[in-house]
Amino acid sequence: MEGQVRRRSTTSRFGSPGRRSHDSTPFYSSRLYEGLPGQKEEEYVENPVPAEVLDRILCKSSESMEELPDCSVHLMVTSPPYNVGKEYDRDFTLEEYLEFLRRVWREVHRVLVPGGRACINVANLGRKPYIPLNALIARDMIELGFLMRGEIIWNKGSSASPSTAWGSWCSPSNPTLRDVHEYILVFSKSCFSRRSDRKSTISREEFLEFTKSVWSFPAEPAHKVGHPAPFPVELPYRLIQLYTYRGEVVLDPFMGSGQTAIAALKAERHYVGYEIDARYAELAERRIRELRE
Repeated sequence: MEGQVRRRSTTSRFGSPGRRSHDSTPFYSSRLYEGLPGQKEEEYVENPVPAEVLDRILCKSSESMEELPDCSVHLMVTSPPYNVGKEYDRDFTLEEYLEFLRRVWREVHRVLVPGGRACINVANLGRKPYIPLNALIARDMIELGFLMRGEIIWNKGSSASPSTAWGSWCSPSNPTLRDVHEYILVFSKSCFSRRSDRKSTISREEFLEFTKSVWSFPAEPAHKVGHPAPFPVELPYRLIQLYTYRGEVVLDPFMGSGQTAIAALKAERHYVGYEIDARYAELAERRIRELRE
């Protein structure tokens, strides 16, 4: 009816299906949220990435990214090395491995602009016992002050490896789950929202699809790319479209074969990458040159 005032729904004991004009203050002011990092009121600062670093892959560790000024990157997308015996892995204990990642995440927090996003693609490891890297990394990111926005389940479907053991075949003795998914953990620095006068390039159809919490597309064959553990270009492309504006800067602190850089160029963004293995840094540069030709 014309002139009718829509009443705001409020959080009820059993939840609320109505999302328009919903007042969630009772939920977020509950004790459940005590002690968690919250949004900060701070001035938006954005410093330029030096020209000699922009659209480059630096062959060095991302534990120190002194080439990048504070508050200069809009989005970080990466898949960290898993420390499971790949030729580029170090033989860390679990705690050493997590501390190594924490050094990188601290630098990521420093270089992100206020409201900048960090997206981490991770698979859990092992069976005896299972190592929930997604939970351990999320815990560390929250302790470092990141605001967690959610997690995406990447359903690799039919392209998932068929070689995972089933444990006990057709018996309750010791059945083993076969992972056909990975996680994409999504965080913000300081605040959730970030406005800009730059142009968004995501279509209506992409927005509806990319904001779902389950993504389904195949993995990238290692032999096709020339790297033992590449993620498909589709993965960083979706995150770049969803979380950045045209012309902004995307960082990958574990660049590998260059998939994030290729996705950034495809989406008309800039990139900065770090890669300690000179062979893979050169592979990434070669693939980027081929894309530009």
